[in-house]
Amino acid sequence: MINEGDIVLCTVKSIVGTSVFVHIEGDGEGTIVTSEIAPGRIRNIRDYVVPGKKIACKVLRIDDRNNIYLSLRRVTSKERNEIAEKFEKEKEYQSIIKAVVKEKSVIIIEDIKRIMPLYDFIEGCKEDNKKLEKYFSSQEAQQICKILNERKNKQVEVKKEFLLSSFSPDGITIIKKILSPYNNITYLAAGRFVLKVTAGDYKKANQEMLKIITEIEAKAKKEKAEFSVKEK
Repeated sequence: MINEGDIVLCTVKSIVGTSVFVHIEGDGEGTIVTSEIAPGRIRNIRDYVVPGKKIACKVLRIDDRNNIYLSLRRVTSKERNEIAEKFEKEKEYQSIIKAVVKEKSVIIIEDIKRIMPLYDFIEGCKEDNKKLEKYFSSQEAQQICKILNERKNKQVEVKKEFLLSSFSPDGITIIKKILSPYNNITYLAAGRFVLKVTAGDYKKANQEMLKIITEIEAKAKKEKAEFSVKEK
């Protein structure tokens, strides 16, 4: 059950006039009016949303008829990243269940989702794995726990390419000074570098990535060096 203020993952179903209709993962349908797509004037709504696209939205209002009104523009980048990570985790949990119970996985996952999102259920089971036995046999629950524990210790890596250069006569020295504290940066070519961060999950990796990028940007500004992050 969703509430006003929640951040939810949606799939765009259709665009009719000035309204966007979406399917909310696990919670029915919702509507976004044009003014809640993006700030400022929107010339073409399809520059922001197209059918089939997954988007993170904020629940603005749920009326007496249970119509759900959403906002795309009020979602922060942090909230967007968190819901995207949650979605990827849920896909991972679905694949684990499928690997253990095979063809029964579809029915079991549907039963779980009637009560709560699959992500929330599995995360709760990490604290109390006996909860798994409501839907799985004791042996199946043990297998799922084993896989979860193995993947828990698996490290993930994120990468970010950036440009750093200096027109100062001692520019090379300045660049080395800026980057010297970091041993996870690789030189590519012509002022191009790549930063790699490894952590236990994407959230932690991205937080560390942002911290390092912010530090390098501040140092570059202080040394009057040119700095920019290459966007995908």
